Amino acid sequence: MALPLLEAPCSTQNSRVPLKASLQGSGASFDQEERRTVIEKSYKQIFFHALKVDREPYLESQYLNGSITAKDFIRGLLLSDRFLGDYYQCSSNYRMVDQVIGRVLGRQVYSNAERLRWSIVIADQGFPAFVDQLLDSDEYLSNFGLDLVPYQRSRLLPGRSTGELPIYQQFPRYGADWRDVMAKRAPSPNQTFVPSGQVSEAWVNGQPPAWALKVWLALAIVGGVEITRVLLTVALAALRHS
Repeated sequence: MALPLLEAPCSTQNSRVPLKASLQGSGASFDQEERRTVIEKSYKQIFFHALKVDREPYLESQYLNGSITAKDFIRGLLLSDRFLGDYYQCSSNYRMVDQVIGRVLGRQVYSNAERLRWSIVIADQGFPAFVDQLLDSDEYLSNFGLDLVPYQRSRLLPGRSTGELPIYQQFPRYGADWRDVMAKRAPSPNQTFVPSGQVSEAWVNGQPPAWALKVWLALAIVGGVEITRVLLTVALAALRHS
């Protein structure tokens, strides 16, 4: 007769880390203070630093009342207007793969083959599909589950006094290519504003000839005198009939 399998309570091998902290509190034991801590860790992992205008109050409310998991909260941040506008729109698909895998799976891309694989998913199915496939992958679920905030798994390296740079320092929100494009679009500090439309060849450095400026000034003076005369005439006529 086989012996029944003994029950084994869930515990951690590191006695210095409380069980509740190691699991980041799942289920009913996950109180509001712990949930706020998870929210702040999530912002740091995805954005590094989120300004007040960048926060997602609706997502935070859903997570605080238990309607969504930490995994859902991470997904909401990745698909938020802030991330789409400040990260996705500023990066190529290849660079986006590096950005998201680093933040979601906590590691660097294994190879160009993996980078190409996920870039095709973004191009063919869209960015949300890419995010969903990463969050639903066995790698994510086995390492972080539903309630654990992703972290950089390769941060500490054996035999080295310092680990790798945090992922948000390795991959700023836009690369050199986007920076160069924006620099070309921005006007030069010494550039003179030129009105849109056809500009006469007589203009020099965006400015009309000197004689044209003198004519314009004379017309402006004459016009001002004439307007003043008309206003005085109207005012005197009104006083005579009052």
